[in-house]
Amino acid sequence: MEARKLDNKDLFGKSDPYLEFHKQTSDGNWLMVHRTEVIKNNLNPVWRPFKISLNSLCYGDMDKTIKVECYDYDNDGSHDLIGTFQTTMTKLKEASRNSPIEFECINEKKRQKKKSYKNSGVISVKHCEITVECTFLDYIMGGCQLNFTVGVDFTGSNGDPRSPDSLHYISPNGVNEYLTAIWSVGLVIQDYDADKMFPAFGFGAQIPPQWQVSHEFPMNFDPSNPFCNGIQGIVEAYRACLPQVKLYGPTNFSPIINHVARFAAAATQQRTASQYFILLIITDGVITDLDETRQALVNAAKLPMSVIIVGVGGADFGAMEFLDCDGGTLRAPSGEAAIRDIVQFVPFRQFQNAPKEALAQCVLAEVPQQVVGYFNTYKLLPPNSAATK
Repeated sequence: MEARKLDNKDLFGKSDPYLEFHKQTSDGNWLMVHRTEVIKNNLNPVWRPFKISLNSLCYGDMDKTIKVECYDYDNDGSHDLIGTFQTTMTKLKEASRNSPIEFECINEKKRQKKKSYKNSGVISVKHCEITVECTFLDYIMGGCQLNFTVGVDFTGSNGDPRSPDSLHYISPNGVNEYLTAIWSVGLVIQDYDADKMFPAFGFGAQIPPQWQVSHEFPMNFDPSNPFCNGIQGIVEAYRACLPQVKLYGPTNFSPIINHVARFAAAATQQRTASQYFILLIITDGVITDLDETRQALVNAAKLPMSVIIVGVGGADFGAMEFLDCDGGTLRAPSGEAAIRDIVQFVPFRQFQNAPKEALAQCVLAEVPQQVVGYFNTYKLLPPNSAATK
């Protein structure tokens, strides 16, 4: 939206205009539902595009009156009304880049005082589009498959699996932190996966027969078919794999992230939201290839993919917190910023004495919005949605 020839309300300089959008409540009052940014010192402002739900703007009623008020911003809060106009979504959606819709901005007080009054400026709606945004449930019910992959840290810093001090030591009752994390998260994820066949990889170990260090080896040692049957299958592959490898290093995340990213990249050929990939990395937290991992994650952010990192043990997880940029934007070493946040880091020991569901709930907290965010950004609908048929 933009305006031209707005009234000047400032003695020194020009008006600082902004817009407010209001809908009418059942008792006849007007409720503000959106406010634009303030454009400083400008009588011909151009405001940034914005998104708002149809329900918020007009209760989903295309013919419900919307009141738009234009104000001059003042620091002391006594903003001056420049003028108003009323419209409906039916009218607004006619606006297109080739054919904008214009409204005279009317100040009633000025109109009543001055016979020659015409308007206090003209506001132009350049483009208005209604888009369908699906929920996470819409995608799942509509046939979107969540593809779950597990990556397990087999580096030496975990300690000798035969020692009770090791994070890989399986206790007499058959558990350790790695297994508990796999069970907790996997049991929730597997409900969203139709075939329940999950690729499971290890990294950071020397593997037979050459005893070379590998950063993405299938835990069942079958490169042509790394899939495990359900979460139970992953657990069995992990138990069988542990005595066959030598824990080593370094702790490189980027190979397994790039491995899953290749499949996610192939899925971008799809015309619908049919596949989304979730990589669960379980690690003791001492990452070696931080720069390569940052680059891999920035690349993966452009794909239908999320990365969940569960930190086991009591190590310093500063690097993991750094990758999970809840407070800012992750950047590659080149300076390129991730276009969205796809990493969720959870330290396992915070949940050690909590119910299993608590860990799963926290680990998966951000996944639904990441799935929805990706598919809505690229305007992809579920495969079985009415609009795709």
